[in-house]
Amino acid sequence: MEEIDGLLAAGERALGDGDWSAARTAFDSAVSLEASAAGLSGLGDAHWWLGDTRAAFSCWERAYALSSRTDPVRAVFLALGLSLLYDANFGNRAAAQGWAARAVRVASQLGDPVLAAWASLAQAGSADDPARVVSCAKASYDVAVSVGDHDLELCALSLWGAARINLGQVLEGMALLDEALAGAVGGARPDTVVFTSCLLMRSCVRGGDFLRVVQWTRSLDSFIERYGCPYLHATCRASYGAVLVSIGDWPRAESELTAANELARDAMPAVRAEAAAFLAELRLGQGQFGEARRLLTGFEERPVVQPVLAALYLASGETATAVSLVRRQLDSVHPLEEARLREVLGSACLAAGDIAGAAAEAEQLSALGTAADSGLIAARAARLCGRALTARGKFGEAVARLTAALSWFGLLEMPLEVARTRMLLADAMAGDDLAPAVAEVRIAHAVFEDLGASADADAAAAWLRSAGATVARRLGPRGLGLLTKREYDVLAVLAEGLPNPEIAARLYISRRTVEHHVASILSKLGVRNRTEAAACLNRVTE
Repeated sequence: MEEIDGLLAAGERALGDGDWSAARTAFDSAVSLEASAAGLSGLGDAHWWLGDTRAAFSCWERAYALSSRTDPVRAVFLALGLSLLYDANFGNRAAAQGWAARAVRVASQLGDPVLAAWASLAQAGSADDPARVVSCAKASYDVAVSVGDHDLELCALSLWGAARINLGQVLEGMALLDEALAGAVGGARPDTVVFTSCLLMRSCVRGGDFLRVVQWTRSLDSFIERYGCPYLHATCRASYGAVLVSIGDWPRAESELTAANELARDAMPAVRAEAAAFLAELRLGQGQFGEARRLLTGFEERPVVQPVLAALYLASGETATAVSLVRRQLDSVHPLEEARLREVLGSACLAAGDIAGAAAEAEQLSALGTAADSGLIAARAARLCGRALTARGKFGEAVARLTAALSWFGLLEMPLEVARTRMLLADAMAGDDLAPAVAEVRIAHAVFEDLGASADADAAAAWLRSAGATVARRLGPRGLGLLTKREYDVLAVLAEGLPNPEIAARLYISRRTVEHHVASILSKLGVRNRTEAAACLNRVTE
């Protein structure tokens, strides 16, 4: 027994230190001597952080079976964790709801209000009604505040915020999510950081708030350095890949979405569909329409897929099919998905010469954007309105609306959408003065080429040639224009041959931050090492 106790203690210390391999070794040794609830629970935690999800769930379920007879408090938390993770990793709502119900039943027998609040939170997490989730999360939050349970408070705030976003209350919901993650990073259990960061990630993707994800990811540097990346679930990893697609970091997006697809292979169709939809979005941006369609095959009726599929039909010239799909889905989707579908429908109207129909969709989008407090919806509304005005020959008004859309997409750091809006702005400007229109298209063409958006780049090049303008040859490597100002600063110092510690000192940033910037630079430039990255900069500045 002393040996087992020593191994369990060593495993707990390793978990606290974030040494997952050591924790797995210690708990595995303890379980081989005696299969206890504590040993199996700890072994499941270690497996989960190391990415072996199936092994983790097997351990936790065995641990629950043992603890339900001897340690009901542990049983409640195991049931709670299994509920949340069955949903986040496998999209298995039935299993999630079953484990949540079990947590509630066991907690009610113990008569502990804190345990009951945790169990209620699990039940809220597996519920489909956002209003009910808000009510449960608020009740759990009140209990947490009254007893001073920091982790319960933060998890409740996070779930509360996500539910408010699902109700269309984007600003209020994001404020709660920000507060929850700030509190978690400021001092909470690692699994609380994972829970709050993943909910924020998924909500930001649904809200189109990609800049917030980037900012929070940088704020998680110290956590990542100690424990590893918190985006452990298939769902939030897929969402992270979607963010990378939207902000133009397509090489890293490829890597993350491929990994998410692999994680999702054992999951329910909803999770596989989400990973496929985001990867298909990347292929659509790259102009690989056939590959995008292949990815979506078998998932056509999934809500997350339908906006991408509708956009794919429209881009492929299948306007009637796109319209049919949109009209069937408009009344049963989330506001942000509705916005994407309505813009597709408005674009289809314009393709068919129905300017009044496009204007009507723009009005619907504007109303939706006002109700949802969403910058992404506002951007889509302004862009469609600008296109309808251009079609009516009201070029001055169109320029104003498209300029507003350009600003919105720019604030959201969505370079592909910015460049596409520039093309539309050029069409509106060309009637009055061709020179500024050509300048807009040149900028858009450069962005398309940097991103690897081949179909858009070809369209921009054709526009320039039709206007009698030359098509500029790329001067630098693909991706150089995608670097942020700070990444460019890091690259400039890196090109001098300085190591990371000296770059950190020169720029007054941490070494860990330098490491992240260097990794991002290599990914965006599509190069293998620092020498090749420096050569890219030197070729442009010579």
